[in-house]
Amino acid sequence: MKCLLLLAFIGVAVAFPTFAEDDDDKIVGGYTCQKNSVPYQVSLNSGYHFCGGSLIDRQWVVSAAHCYKSRIQVQLGKHNLALTESTQQFIDSAKVIRHSGYSAYTLDNDIMLIKLSTPATLNQAVQTIPLPTSCVATGTTCLISGWGNTLSSGSNYPDQLQCLKAPVLSATDCSDAYPRQITKNMMCVGFLEGGKDSCQVNHLPLLSQSFLSCLFPDEKAFTVQSQLHW
Repeated sequence: MKCLLLLAFIGVAVAFPTFAEDDDDKIVGGYTCQKNSVPYQVSLNSGYHFCGGSLIDRQWVVSAAHCYKSRIQVQLGKHNLALTESTQQFIDSAKVIRHSGYSAYTLDNDIMLIKLSTPATLNQAVQTIPLPTSCVATGTTCLISGWGNTLSSGSNYPDQLQCLKAPVLSATDCSDAYPRQITKNMMCVGFLEGGKDSCQVNHLPLLSQSFLSCLFPDEKAFTVQSQLHW
């Protein structure tokens, strides 16, 4: 099955390629990340894990607008959601800001900022990820991470953080794969034919479970695929 990760370009958020009621986030064919190897990854919690996000500043997290809740506990330094870990930091939100142009139907402008009530303590397990200085090129290898469903059929939500590397596809391939569903603020990452894939097919998502970072050769560092020019 052709399955791609569809992302809101200005917000690293996954948009769903279909409108099925039983869709959900998926990281299929990936692997368990090395513990704390994705130190910018956060879990959004409201008594349970419901979405992912990326730490872009000691006091700011970027996530998907469809993950909006007025109050969110941000969990940093997590690897295994089922365990109490020495690296974890739990910080409540002080403010949650959705993009003013967000569409719940098309998922256009699916980006949200969360201001932490107190700055995160940066260490080996908790780090910020830089914002990009340019648009990512077709063919660039990206790292998808999250706690999404690992099965293409059925459900298996892992406690341990999952990773998957996949290439950025061209705008043409993206539009051909999902006719009339791609806006100028979206991009596709994945494989056109079989193999490993990351699918966002849930009304939530997101990425809700998955976030994306891409390696820019000229910068020698991974940068979160997110532009905050609202």
